[in-house]
Amino acid sequence: MDDIRAIVFDVNGTLVDILTDEHDEAVHRAVGHLLSYQGIDLRRGRVRELYSAYLDEQRAASGQAHPEFDAVAIWARIVDEHATDFTRSLPAAKRVHLPLLLAETYRGVSRRRLRPYPGVREVLEALAARYPLAVVTDAQSAWARAELHQVGLLDLFDPVVVSGDHGFRKPDPRLFRLALAALDVAPEDALYVGNDMYRDVHGAQAAGMRAVLVASDQGRSAWRDTVPDHVIDDHRELLALLGVTPRSGRGSGQPGEDRVGVLPERGHRVHPGRAAGEPDRRR
Repeated sequence: MDDIRAIVFDVNGTLVDILTDEHDEAVHRAVGHLLSYQGIDLRRGRVRELYSAYLDEQRAASGQAHPEFDAVAIWARIVDEHATDFTRSLPAAKRVHLPLLLAETYRGVSRRRLRPYPGVREVLEALAARYPLAVVTDAQSAWARAELHQVGLLDLFDPVVVSGDHGFRKPDPRLFRLALAALDVAPEDALYVGNDMYRDVHGAQAAGMRAVLVASDQGRSAWRDTVPDHVIDDHRELLALLGVTPRSGRGSGQPGEDRVGVLPERGHRVHPGRAAGEPDRRR
């Protein structure tokens, strides 16, 4: 195999341990209360019904094989269709910002957990000393970069490709190609790291990249005949795969030496470990 020149990561379930609960009644109640201050009176049940219906309509009308929704556009439609004279009398800047605020509120109230997996920052810093790093994630523009910032990882990636910016989701190979183009790296020279066999491994390989499956507690562990190039149970195993010495000087290679390694053949597992995950619970 040729030397790897860049590494691209999934986020939720790969680098970040996240749990959300959009079915919690408190989520829709909070949004309903916020809407009431804009002159819009919608009970929590109605908020839930409208959001779900408009989301389904968006996806059905997209024409994409793997459609992404637009949360801000959903809230903009709800506001437009239920605006009162009081709503229309609000300052223009407030009205313009309101759909984004509603999307952020919806996400924030539904979020139960958001934290990087242990050791992720240290591993990424070691890799960043040798490789350009990028992100390709299925997420909404309203919160993807803000959540990466909150867990202290945003500064390590360029570009950050978010499906919500483009209207389609992984495994669509176009998302991976957007990152490759920004990195100016050929697909065969890039490695993708993700936790879902379908969206991440199958998608990256369809774009011509090599792929590592992270055996986290989220994401699909199997998809038809898809076989990852590698499976890892601990993020530090990426350093061993690539022959990169941890910045502390411990690990593969000589102390203080960062070097590129050649990856073994497809399907290699670094060491036996736990199963690669439960049914997809990423948000």
